[in-house]
Amino acid sequence: MTKVVLASASPARLNVLRNAGLDPEVIVSGVDEEAVEAESPAALALALARAKAAAVADGLTDRLVIGCDSVLELDGKAYGKPSSPQDAAARWRAMRGRTGRLLTGHCVVEAGTGREAADVAATVVRFGSPTDEEIDAYVASGEPLRVAGGFTLDGLGGWFVEGIDGDHGNVLGLSLPLLRRLLHDLGVSVTTLWRR
Repeated sequence: MTKVVLASASPARLNVLRNAGLDPEVIVSGVDEEAVEAESPAALALALARAKAAAVADGLTDRLVIGCDSVLELDGKAYGKPSSPQDAAARWRAMRGRTGRLLTGHCVVEAGTGREAADVAATVVRFGSPTDEEIDAYVASGEPLRVAGGFTLDGLGGWFVEGIDGDHGNVLGLSLPLLRRLLHDLGVSVTTLWRR
């Protein structure tokens, strides 16, 4: 059986894969996200996913390495993890009552051969209108500082998201339908990767 490696420290991504029948090894890439630039938020998410997957795949064999990275696109600009509590609070004040797109780059590299398949999943996120006090309490929890876009669906941030249009898993950090297609492009059926 082919071994799957997740090139991410994200517990949410790991949970999505585990809940979907995979038991990946986790190897964090160490890629300097601030050093990666691209011409659009979608291109940035994809470039980061590719960089992470390639960094982890280097030197490995007989592994499928999954790299992912998410950014929130708002007004054409990419937002990753907030840099400080002040940044998170200001971002939430700008996002409330508005709509953005959560973009997650996905890249699967076949370690040893270097073959890869990559694409970006996009999900529309409709933000609620939390009060200043609610925003301050959310920021004080620390949660928005650990996640792309400064929010989660499956944690405290879920209270402040009115709805989404698209793949729920993508907002958690990994789109299973897209990942299945990328694996298929590499000639791998996801069912062969399920825990037995």
